[in-house]
Amino acid sequence: MAKKLTYESALSELQHIVSEIEGEGIGIDELSKKVKRAAELLKFCQTKLRQTENDVNEILGQFDED
Repeated sequence: MAKKLTYESALSELQHIVSEIEGEGIGIDELSKKVKRAAELLKFCQTKLRQTENDVNEILGQFDED
């Protein structure tokens, strides 16, 4: 069973991918896979951040209504 992706695990994987790419020790085929995975992780993180921002704004908005 696949482990559920969290913001923290996605960020950690992104950091690992960046360090691998910066190390210049990977081939072009592997680089392509890493860049595609990084794009997926970035999209996930952006979505998670937007959801969190919306949640926080909604909660704060409830206090403004009082």
